[in-house]
Amino acid sequence: MKLETRLFGIIEIDVTKIINFKNGIIGFEELKQFMIIHNVESEETNILWLQSLDNAEMALPIIDPLIVRTDYNPVVEDELFTNIGDVINDEILVFTTLTVPSDISKITTNLKAPLIINPVTMKGCQIIVDNDDYLVKYPIYDILKAGKEENKEGE
Repeated sequence: MKLETRLFGIIEIDVTKIINFKNGIIGFEELKQFMIIHNVESEETNILWLQSLDNAEMALPIIDPLIVRTDYNPVVEDELFTNIGDVINDEILVFTTLTVPSDISKITTNLKAPLIINPVTMKGCQIIVDNDDYLVKYPIYDILKAGKEENKEGE
């Protein structure tokens, strides 16, 4: 199966890698099927893309929140995970969405509403973290820049 996307051109869809969000994601509740894409042309390997299969025009940049906050560990009620299936050995994937304005130095991630994916069932959900430790617009430019410089030094 192939899909022509706005950002990545024509991509091959591996049906085993389709992630189903029963309730969609905030702001895009009507979109249910996604896949995670790594932009091989991008120098920034920490940023991935959540590509909608329902709307080829829509792809959200996402990141592992542990890259930007090593202490990221929101406490959430187990009932919020009911629609992604049983989680075995805490094997879940957690991502946060990015907002990338025209001034790239203002890039932020939403630590308040992470995306949770069960890689066994390939089901996902977005939850709202109910505490004030995590911001909706957490600035990450300096963190990403420092990480990029560390990678250059290690080469």
